[in-house]
Amino acid sequence: MKQYVFCLTLISILLGCQESPKKNIPQENQIKEVNTDQKYQGEEPTTPEATEVYKPVPPKVTVNDKGIPTDAIVLFDGTDLDEWISAVDSTAAQWHLNDDGSMTVKDKAGDIQTKRNFGSIQLHVEWKSPAEVLNKGQARANSGIFIQQRYEIQVLDNNDNPTYTNGQVGSVYKQGIPLAMASAPTGEWNTYDIIFEAPEFENEELVSPAYVTVLHNGVLIQNHFEIEGIIKYIGWPKYEAHGKAPIQLQDHKDNSRVSYRNIWVREL
Repeated sequence: MKQYVFCLTLISILLGCQESPKKNIPQENQIKEVNTDQKYQGEEPTTPEATEVYKPVPPKVTVNDKGIPTDAIVLFDGTDLDEWISAVDSTAAQWHLNDDGSMTVKDKAGDIQTKRNFGSIQLHVEWKSPAEVLNKGQARANSGIFIQQRYEIQVLDNNDNPTYTNGQVGSVYKQGIPLAMASAPTGEWNTYDIIFEAPEFENEELVSPAYVTVLHNGVLIQNHFEIEGIIKYIGWPKYEAHGKAPIQLQDHKDNSRVSYRNIWVREL
C-alpha cells in the first residue's frame, strides 16, 4: 500500500513539474522593434537605394611626408614662434627656440598661447622631458596643454615618479585619470593626439559639456571623457560660459625644461 501511495505522489510531482503550455500572446502585447530616431520614421524602405545618400561629399585630405594633414594649421614647425604670444602680456613669446626644431619652456617667462582662437579641434603635439632628472612628484618636468585656456591635458615626467593619479601624465588635470601610462623613456619624445569637442552655451548656461579623447604615443588614454568644468588646482571644477579661445602651453615655473615640437591643429 505504501509503495502504491509513493508512486502516486511521484507521478503527481512529475506532472506538476511539466512546463505549462505556452499561451498565445495577443498581437498588441507582442514586443515590436522601435526606432526612436526622428530620421527613421515613416514607412520602412524596401530597396537599398532608399537608404543611400550622396551629399555632403567629404573634402579630400592628404598627409604630407611630415605626417601633417593638408587642412591643418601648423602652429609650430621649429622655424619661429610667430603663431604664439605671451599669455602674460600678449607680447612676443619668449621661450627658447632650439637648433633641433623644438622649443623649450623659458623658466618663469610665463605661459604662451596661440594668436588664434579655436573651438572643437584635432590637435597634435610632441613633447619631451629633459634627460637630466631634477626634482620629483609634480615638480619634475611639469607643463600642460590648456585647450581653450581652460581644459588641461597634463604633461609630466612620471617615469619612476609617482604622484596623484588625476594629476599624472595624460590626465585631464584633477578630473580624468588616464586609462594607461604610455610615456616614452625620460628624455625621449612623446606624442599627444587630442580630439576636443568644445562645450556649448546658450544664454550663459551650459547646453553641452566638453569632451576629450587623447592618444599618448598611439595608446588611447582618454576615451571621450566628459570634462566637468574649468580646471581648478583648488576647489571643484565649474563651467563658465565662453566662446572660442587660444591653446595655451604652460610654464610651471619650476625649471621644468619641457620641450615641444611639431604642433598642428585641425578645426572640426
